[in-house]
Amino acid sequence: MEDVLTVRRWRRYGADRLYVTQESGARVGSVDLQSGEVVVDDPLLESGLRRAAQAYLRADVSELALSMPTTANGDLHPVDEAALQAWLGGEDWDAIDLATRRGERGSSVRTRLERLGDEGWQVIHDVPLGRQGSLVEHLLIGPAGIFTVAERRHPGQRVVVEGRTLEVDGRSMSYLRDARLEATRVQGALLAAACAAITVRGVVVVHGDLEVRTVQPGHDAFAIARQDVQAVFRAMPVRLDPARIAAIAHVARQRSTWSH
Repeated sequence: MEDVLTVRRWRRYGADRLYVTQESGARVGSVDLQSGEVVVDDPLLESGLRRAAQAYLRADVSELALSMPTTANGDLHPVDEAALQAWLGGEDWDAIDLATRRGERGSSVRTRLERLGDEGWQVIHDVPLGRQGSLVEHLLIGPAGIFTVAERRHPGQRVVVEGRTLEVDGRSMSYLRDARLEATRVQGALLAAACAAITVRGVVVVHGDLEVRTVQPGHDAFAIARQDVQAVFRAMPVRLDPARIAAIAHVARQRSTWSH
């Protein structure tokens, strides 16, 4: 079997990225050509994404459609098999129902946020923040308020949050600080665009073994595990009514809001 991956280049606001999609239009992931960061929606697709990106750069074209071999469930390449086992947390391989597990735990953060749409939430992806090429991965606006959401991938690693610090396998990371700064910048842009009396909170979604030892205050940035994304936002108290959500989302979708 073969899967057709399409690679397109996106160069705006100082950013330079490759976006890879499947033949159905479903997103596979992206490659930041400036930082080298690879973001993939499903860990099993990372190898194909990297090969497609390399083929695109060698071809020197504006868009590339590339056929990639795929394997059926239960007949994975060794690398994919190991990645999946690590991803699922080391469970007994013979007992794993791949189709079911992919549906339950394989959804990307992007997809999980979009599923909140039926409950009054609106999400905007890849928001260009300022003129320096910064992008907000996801801007979530809904009943519980306004949130910037960034994903950080550390499968198989221990992530500990205590106070205002986050450590990965004992090494301090700036994720929470970066989330606070990003939320502050987004809040400032929305206030300047006439969205009065708003607060924006930063969220770091962790793909890894997360332990939160200290619950952050209600105004501060916080970290959550990827599998808890929907449950966390659903459990938050209601702060915005539907009309207010729609109005803020309308402003957030205007390019002029973020161009200063």
